[in-house]
Amino acid sequence: MQHTMKNLTIIVAALFIASCGQAPKDKRAELEQLKKERTEISARIASLEAELGGDQSGTEVKEVAVTELSEAPFQSYLEVQGKVDAEENVQVTPEMPGSVTAVYVKVGQNVSRGQVLAQLDDKVLRQNIAQLQTQLDLAATVFNRQKNLWEQKIGTEVQFLTAKTQKESLEKQLAVLNSQAAMYKVKAPISGSVDEMELKIGQAVSPGMPSGIRIVNANNLKVKAQVADSYAGRVSQGDEVHVSLPDVPDSISTRVSFASRVIDPVSRSFNVEVKLPSKKSYRPNMLAVLKIVDYESRNAIAIPVNSIQKSETSEYVFVAENGKAKRVNITTGKISDGRAEVLTGLKAGDKLITTGLQDLNEGDRIKI
Repeated sequence: MQHTMKNLTIIVAALFIASCGQAPKDKRAELEQLKKERTEISARIASLEAELGGDQSGTEVKEVAVTELSEAPFQSYLEVQGKVDAEENVQVTPEMPGSVTAVYVKVGQNVSRGQVLAQLDDKVLRQNIAQLQTQLDLAATVFNRQKNLWEQKIGTEVQFLTAKTQKESLEKQLAVLNSQAAMYKVKAPISGSVDEMELKIGQAVSPGMPSGIRIVNANNLKVKAQVADSYAGRVSQGDEVHVSLPDVPDSISTRVSFASRVIDPVSRSFNVEVKLPSKKSYRPNMLAVLKIVDYESRNAIAIPVNSIQKSETSEYVFVAENGKAKRVNITTGKISDGRAEVLTGLKAGDKLITTGLQDLNEGDRIKI
C-alpha cells in the first residue's frame, strides 16, 4: 500500500513537472488566440455600431426625419369667399309701354349692342307716321314749285318762306315720330349672350319693369367679395391675390383691382373686386375663394407648425446635431398654410427634426 502511494506521488510529481515545463508555450498560444478573438470582436462591434447609428453606449436610439432649412419667400394670406360676377350683366327694360308683337332672339344667342331683340305694338304710331309722310310729300312739292317761281322772280317772298317753313316743320314732326317708333323696339344695351329670355308674344311690358331678357358679357368677369373691417389696414388695391374656383376647378394669381374705402355700416365690411381673364369655363355666380397676400418676406426661414413644441415660457424645436437631438428656443411670426415664419433661433442649414418628436428629449441619440 505504501509502495502504491509512493508510485502515485511520483507520477503526480512527474505530471506537475511536465505541466510546468509546458506552461510558457500554452500561455503564448492562449494570448495569440485571445488577440485573434479580440480583432474579430472589434470588427463585429464596429459593424453593430454602424447599423445602430453610432450608438456605443447601449442607450435607446430614436428614429427621426429631418429637413434641412433654407431661406425662401414666405407669404401669409387673408382668405375670404366671394362670387364671380360680370362687369356687364344687364336686365333689359323697354323704353315704351306696349304689348310684344315679335321676339327675334333666343336664350344662348350672341347679340351686339343696339341689336333689336323684340318688337312692341306700334300700329297707331305707324299710322300717324304714314299720315304725316303724306303731308310732308305735299309740302315738299309745294315748296319746290314755290322755289322755282321765286328763282324766276315770280310770286312773293312770303309765299316762298311759308312753303319752306311748312315743309321743315313737317320734317321735324316726322323725325320725332320716327324716334318714338324706334323706342318701340327692345334693343340690346350691350354686346354679349342672351342669358335669360322670358318675353312672350302678347305680353304687356312697360318702362322700368323687367322684361324677362338678360344679357351677360361673359368676356368681362370679376370676383366680388366682402372683407371684415378689421382687415381694412391690411388690404388695398394692387395687392397680390390667389383666386381659386372650386367649381371649375381652376386657380390664378392676379392683383386686387378695387378695394372700397367705405365701410358698410350694417355688415361692417368693405368690398373688394378682382378682374378675371376671359375663359369659357368661368360663369357668373360661381363660388370663388380669394387668398389676399397681406404679408411677404423674400428671405424667410419657415417651418411646419406641427414641428413646434411649446413650454410654459417659450416655443422650441429639435434639430439634429452630431447624431443627437438638440433643443432650440425660437420666436415665430406669421403663420400660413400650416407653416410658420421663424424670426429667431434657426438659420439656413439647420436640420430640423419634423417627425419622431414623441418623447424626444435634449441629448437623445437619433437615427435619421
